[in-house]
Amino acid sequence: MAADLSRVGVATPIGHLTVVVSPDGVVCTTTDDPASLDDVLGARPVERRHRAIAQEIAAYFAGRRRSFATAPDLRLVTTPFARAVLERTVEIPYGEMATYGDVAAAAGRPGAARAAGTALRRSPIELFVPCHRVVPAGPGYGRYGGHEDRRTFLLRLEGAI
Repeated sequence: MAADLSRVGVATPIGHLTVVVSPDGVVCTTTDDPASLDDVLGARPVERRHRAIAQEIAAYFAGRRRSFATAPDLRLVTTPFARAVLERTVEIPYGEMATYGDVAAAAGRPGAARAAGTALRRSPIELFVPCHRVVPAGPGYGRYGGHEDRRTFLLRLEGAI
């Protein structure tokens, strides 16, 4: 798998984002140490063709882009339900939110809101799969993997809150 992967780093308001890219799209993103991606995926340093992804991300954070031309590559998502959850999440429009229950139902399993939350928490791709747009049905916006401030920032950036 590693032979077709490369990576690009981008400074963002939510931290330094490392994006691992295949010929099919974004495989994963992380704000952790990019060396951890090398250990797991063997992604090579940036190739020129991926600089456009860095420009997309910069335009998103500048408020000039509402969607990404680069698609997510879900090769690291191992279950059909998790894949369906992420695919439905990509369809949530910029500036809008859906509940975990909404996404679970759209993925074919009404009543599986907790399982949808687990799939989103394990998503290897941030921004390109806008997990921040999926919130609990109850009050608040949820924990977002311990990064509540990041979710709030992204929802404000998009005008959802």
